Amino acid sequence: MSKYVDLAKVSTTYAKRMNHLSNRIFGEVFRPTNSQSMKVVQMFSEKPIQKRPEIVEYYPRLPEIGWLMRNLRLYGLYRDEHLDWKEEIERLRVLRGKKPRVKKSLRGK
Repeated sequence: MSKYVDLAKVSTTYAKRMNHLSNRIFGEVFRPTNSQSMKVVQMFSEKPIQKRPEIVEYYPRLPEIGWLMRNLRLYGLYRDEHLDWKEEIERLRVLRGKKPRVKKSLRGK
């Protein structure tokens, strides 16, 4: 391996061209650059945002969380104010006579 490293350091035109070609093939910078330009090179060498799993798969598992919150609400451990408000509006509509009452069945006993 050191033999090839030594060949890359030789200052012949052939070695320079091979080094240049090698850097282009493997995505390395083939000219000496300053740190500001290296930031641009690093930015372009990163994976695109739409292909990064930490960005694409950001959202939690919504169906499971919804099921958990519904069950916690039934046990009285979680208050869903929006759902409470909707139920209260529904109850008031029934009391005003805008909606028919729901008959309770005796089969449940």
